[in-house]
Amino acid sequence: LVTERARKRAKSPMQKRALIVDTESETCDLIEKVLTSLGIDSLTLNRSSEAPEILREGKFAVAFFALRMTSPDGPELTRQMRDSTFNRMTPVVLISDDQRPTAVSQGFEAGASFFLYKPIDKERLLRLVRATQASAEHERRRTRRVPVRSRVSLSHGSQQIDGESVDVSMEGVLVKATKAFPVGSSVNVAMHLSHGMRPVVGAGCVVRLSAGNQMGIHLGRLELAESQRLQEFLLPLIPGVK
Repeated sequence: LVTERARKRAKSPMQKRALIVDTESETCDLIEKVLTSLGIDSLTLNRSSEAPEILREGKFAVAFFALRMTSPDGPELTRQMRDSTFNRMTPVVLISDDQRPTAVSQGFEAGASFFLYKPIDKERLLRLVRATQASAEHERRRTRRVPVRSRVSLSHGSQQIDGESVDVSMEGVLVKATKAFPVGSSVNVAMHLSHGMRPVVGAGCVVRLSAGNQMGIHLGRLELAESQRLQEFLLPLIPGVK
């Protein structure tokens, strides 16, 4: 059962609060210390079964969930947050050492904002927390669009289209080109985000079209390394992230 003390801490309006759910105490301790240094209080749970009740009663500035736990696991808790009244827009960070692309896709489909990979690097964690809090005043990280003008190559079967990105997020890219693939087309994507940086490549799907041959591409599956490179590129472009 959830303790009365945990309920009170979840409801407390005194300061920003984070929810950490992970069976590994060392991981929780590290995240809690970094959050404390940034003025964010933490409520830590080692049993995921306690989290749903806490989510129904409290509002959090950010949440950290282990990807793999006994039911409910990280993606399921993320879905519960997205369906909740208080935490629908709360940034969610999934903690993982699972390097399979399917794990990344599963997490983002559930509504996760970021992945935090083990072993956890303290400096990266600091930047990640700052990013989640900077985005809270605008849009949540999962769908945060950063204006980026760069060359994007799209291929579908034997056809290829070269265009220019309008904006980029961890979930997708809006591309302007002289022509467009139909909605529903599966495409291979190569984003040439900056000079001297290898293109970020992955598979996606055209999910919408707008005026001027603009295609909204959902990045359904990025390899772990590509997802990390995209995240590292986007973080410095967000106001308030150092």
